[in-house]
Amino acid sequence: MDINTFFQTKKFKGIISAIIMFIILLLVFKAGMIVGIKKAEFSFRWSDNYHKNFGGPRQGFFRGFRDRDFIEANGTFGQIIKIDGSMLVIKGKNDVEKVILVNDKTTITRFRETIKLSDLKINDDIVIIGDPNTSGQIEAKLIRVMPSSPLGILSPPKRNLMNE
Repeated sequence: MDINTFFQTKKFKGIISAIIMFIILLLVFKAGMIVGIKKAEFSFRWSDNYHKNFGGPRQGFFRGFRDRDFIEANGTFGQIIKIDGSMLVIKGKNDVEKVILVNDKTTITRFRETIKLSDLKINDDIVIIGDPNTSGQIEAKLIRVMPSSPLGILSPPKRNLMNE
């Protein structure tokens, strides 16, 4: 059998097709492994910063659940205490400081008006919706400036349980 005729047979074409399919399957498998490794690395780093991301539990997952030491999962709220470029530091629930990262895709609103980052001021009360990153910071998607209430009308009245 001549070598040139062998390269033109259906058997040779079938072998080449099988090899190509095998290589494609190996590449898909390798891509899946890479995605899995990246997800595992993110989860590992993220869990190291769980308390920074979500505020608790401080003692780990198997202790402290009854303390209700959790905060909001997809954002936070509080008062701006520092503005540094595109980074905000807010004082939130239980005086926990959170770092908020603002980027070009972040929408900032006051009432129905869209405002700029430069319009925010220290002591503004804000609500942030975003995603935590692996460093315990929140990458903001939406920031809403809440109206200040000088008379305390919007805040609930404080109850004195000792007199009830």
